[in-house]
Amino acid sequence: MPVVTGYSRAELARGGLGALVGILVCGGVARLVPGGPELLPYLVAPMGASAVLLFAVPTSPLAQPWPVVGGNLVSTAIGLAAHELLGDPLVAAGVGVGMAIVAMMLLRCLHPPGGACALLAATATPAIDEQGWAFVALPVAVNTLALLAVALAVHRLTGRRYPHRPAPPAPVSPTDALGVQAPDVEAAMARLGRFDVLPADVVALLRDAETHALDRRLGSLPVAAVMLTDVAVLHPFESLFRARTVMVDRHVKSLPVVDTERHVVGIVGVGDLFQRDLAELDPVETVMTTEVVTVPASTPVADLVPLMTGSGHKHVPVLDDAGRLAGIVTRGELVAVLHRALLGDDLRA
Repeated sequence: MPVVTGYSRAELARGGLGALVGILVCGGVARLVPGGPELLPYLVAPMGASAVLLFAVPTSPLAQPWPVVGGNLVSTAIGLAAHELLGDPLVAAGVGVGMAIVAMMLLRCLHPPGGACALLAATATPAIDEQGWAFVALPVAVNTLALLAVALAVHRLTGRRYPHRPAPPAPVSPTDALGVQAPDVEAAMARLGRFDVLPADVVALLRDAETHALDRRLGSLPVAAVMLTDVAVLHPFESLFRARTVMVDRHVKSLPVVDTERHVVGIVGVGDLFQRDLAELDPVETVMTTEVVTVPASTPVADLVPLMTGSGHKHVPVLDDAGRLAGIVTRGELVAVLHRALLGDDLRA
């Protein structure tokens, strides 16, 4: 029995209401366009299947704009050609659908409702037969473009990116060099003959699964349990001389820069201080990095692994519920807790 995945309320609303509006609009627009015999349908059934893909699974490669438009229009044209050349509806249906699938695969516009468009055109009713090749434009093209326009608007208004673009791959650290990457997934898909998902999406899914598995292994340990709380800080107006003195005295390589309420406004690394030709009394704010990656104290430790290995962050300030500096996590703390997890120690002890 197939596994039914859960959908959020937002996804249910987007799928149901989006399809409702989309079908009404694509049918209404086609009804307003003049042309065609009186009995010509202004809304063809394959649009229902297209709506499922566009509003319920918009990240699928089968639901992207070119497959939607190309798949429906090319398949309709092939179905009409089969109807005209072969005559027998049954033969025309088989040839039309089969050739439509091949054409969609070759043109990289595979869209399941395209098969239905080919079947509809190959077994043409008298009204479709009378419309002839114009049936590709009205109602199929009008329906398809109107439905796609609604999908673009719905996804933009509800904060979902469409057309789907896979997230850029995370930087590869030395520890990830032997891990699974998009080219590996692409090669595996080629060997299996599977091209219905994007390699980058599979990699993202694997990375997320790895993080989830690590979080389970760590017992959902929060960053607050491993962070250093005795954190030396600097203020933007303090001198570089003081910054160097604090680093030497505390044996640290990075210092958070905070305002008077301990909100993090920057971070200074040892390289900022000792590799610049600056005066001793220059303020810290002249060299600090202002784009600082921070995490809440409740963040699972597992979420730090890609942040501190793949993205290269060596020191991550930790914030309390009010957004003030509560501590800091370095790679040393992260390595220590991962080592204890491998040994099976009680991490909350």
